[in-house]
Amino acid sequence: MGAADQRFFDTVHDRRNTGAIKYDAQPPTAVEGDVIPMWVADMDFPSPPAVEEALLRRVRHGIYGYSDAGSDYDALVVDWYRRRLNWTVRPEWILKAPGVMPAIAAAIQALSEPGDGVLICQPVYYPFAQIIPANHRRLVVSQLRLTEGRYRIDFADLEAKLQSGVRIFLLCSPHNPVGRVWTRDELLEIGRLCCKCDVILLSDEIHSDFVLSEHPHIPVASLSEELAARTVTCTSPTKTFNLAGLQTANIIVPNGTLRKKMARQGYAAGLGAQNALSLTAAQAAYRDGEPWLEALLDYLRGGYDLLREAFPSDGPVSLIEPDGTYLAWLDCRKLGLPPKALANTLLKKTGVWLHNGATFGAGGEGFVRMNIACPRSVLSEAVARIRRAVSELTDPSGL
Repeated sequence: MGAADQRFFDTVHDRRNTGAIKYDAQPPTAVEGDVIPMWVADMDFPSPPAVEEALLRRVRHGIYGYSDAGSDYDALVVDWYRRRLNWTVRPEWILKAPGVMPAIAAAIQALSEPGDGVLICQPVYYPFAQIIPANHRRLVVSQLRLTEGRYRIDFADLEAKLQSGVRIFLLCSPHNPVGRVWTRDELLEIGRLCCKCDVILLSDEIHSDFVLSEHPHIPVASLSEELAARTVTCTSPTKTFNLAGLQTANIIVPNGTLRKKMARQGYAAGLGAQNALSLTAAQAAYRDGEPWLEALLDYLRGGYDLLREAFPSDGPVSLIEPDGTYLAWLDCRKLGLPPKALANTLLKKTGVWLHNGATFGAGGEGFVRMNIACPRSVLSEAVARIRRAVSELTDPSGL
């Protein structure tokens, strides 16, 4: 992409009546005027032009029979992670699934038994806490600690929980919703504890391409052969290139024994067939989408600059400084609003539809998640509305 990068992302596209959950779902409360939906984690930007061109060519062919990615796809995945993350992935390690959550469900089923513990660090992507008991496993929670404006893993608590019959640690890396990109030292300590406690590390790295801080995302399986042998990594081009509706994911499993178990579970669940259009889009994105991604990351940095100015650390609403993702985590505890009704209260007052922090589990109360992957004019309007509402809430004369 060239000089038109800014205009590409600044263009507002009407997504209503397209089946987009983000826009066509009914808001949870009645709102007067326009609603700005900033809750679902997909972007309001078109995918890379190369993806659209590849899909149009494929659609014009007119025949959409059973499809397979083949070695070309695997080679593109291998090259992507080598260049972007300095991670050497072998083609035979790669399995495929119709999304990261189906991949996580398959891993839980394949690599643990009913009643086993599966640990997560909350607040975290809320389907984690749903899919574990739905698969008859025991949900175990270690709460992240917010100190000096930064979330950290409580390693003493984590170790104690891992020793309580936990078979799988479901890690979110980078972390949704708090925006942490875990450091090498943090990941090494996670790995040490998983090895010590004989726990399988199931790492959701779907946000790995959205790193905005100085330190890079490190695939946990890249740290050592010992750790790779007990790690299953789930990735996908769908988050990176805004292809979520096409639904495809990679499951990277270096350990042959674990990989065979995963493959058997995928076969048993009927996850083997690949969607012809999702494969076409993913290949085009991995092959030609990198300039688009670099332009997008610059655009997101500008969006976070806007939020830093609007929601400073000492304000009634403050931005938790992000290392990555396009999901801003806003601390609204000073507003004193009921935590379970926080997002709905703001929705009624502002028309900005945010994701309530309590949904993400322990430690999420009093926070909201805001998707900033939208044109700057939309983000600016949403921020202005929230600031007006906050001013009314914190000014006694306005109550």
